[in-house]
Amino acid sequence: MSFLVETKDCTALSDGELAEMADIVADGPAGLDIGVLSKQRDEWVLITQVRGDAQLQGFSFCTLERIGGTPCVLWGLVSVRRSPERAAVLEALRAEQFGKAVLAFPDEDVLVATKLREPGGFSAFAGLEDICPRPGYKVSGEERAWSRRLAKRFGVEGRVDDRTFVVKGDGSPFPVLDYEPEDLSVVDPEVSELMACLDRKRHDVLIAFGWAMAEKLASGFSA
Repeated sequence: MSFLVETKDCTALSDGELAEMADIVADGPAGLDIGVLSKQRDEWVLITQVRGDAQLQGFSFCTLERIGGTPCVLWGLVSVRRSPERAAVLEALRAEQFGKAVLAFPDEDVLVATKLREPGGFSAFAGLEDICPRPGYKVSGEERAWSRRLAKRFGVEGRVDDRTFVVKGDGSPFPVLDYEPEDLSVVDPEVSELMACLDRKRHDVLIAFGWAMAEKLASGFSA
């Protein structure tokens, strides 16, 4: 399948496009609906869409900004259709946004961050360095500080445990990076165990981040 990838301002999103997105998130476990999507349009700067076979295959609300001087790619609500091409769709989203990061932050390492509900979402961090949290790793004081900074940026200040990076839910669905590998056996059991503490009924999520190094970004980034 060939893809058409487009990034534009969220203000340019039509109601029809939101309805297409709602069709995709309806297949996921996060319990999201078009009302949540409408809020994302107001809260984020950019939207990347991947189309193939005349339909929307995946999308990502995102922004490129600096937090305390550090260049960041922040992903809001991301969702990929449960199709046989899902891995390629996710890679198309990553390639598009990492390409824009090179233009926005030339010759700089970039922090990439999002919120996750399911372990398969860590697939989006393939090829990144110093991913946090990760199995068997005790986070440093600076990494704990990053969890708090990101929680503030994601609008959940005061609800994150800076040792586990778990954001306590309030019972309402929370926008996350929604991706499920076609072959679930590729998910590391230790990553699944890392996320086992999430209270799904309460809609807990995990803040996660990693570093896209300048050299990999400049070379086109390949996991």
